[in-house]
Amino acid sequence: MKLGAFSISLSVRDLAASRSFYEKLGFGVFAGSPEQRYLIMKNGDALVGLFQGMFEGNILTFNPGWDQQAQKVPDFDDVREINRRVKLAGIATLQETLKETGGPGSFVMQDPDGNTILIDQHV
Repeated sequence: MKLGAFSISLSVRDLAASRSFYEKLGFGVFAGSPEQRYLIMKNGDALVGLFQGMFEGNILTFNPGWDQQAQKVPDFDDVREINRRVKLAGIATLQETLKETGGPGSFVMQDPDGNTILIDQHV
């Protein structure tokens, strides 16, 4: 399966403190804003999302249809196809926001250790 761009989404207590920490590691703001309570930080191809008060725990995030620069790629597996294949493999989903046709959509699952995985297509 082509899962697309990978990032980790961190639930942070203090967005400014987390931003400062990751900037010291060479990350810069790629998207988001403090007013929206989230920042996407980028260092090379590494992406770390910082989210204050939006969800509990940390989430592994994959974005079908995007590369690491959030640019649309011409050849990708649609989120609905990935969802179908995940279910055929016997993996339960926890939440789904999928239209019957193409376009944006997402679903959530957990790995055997309870780590949350979000498949989130924006295109």
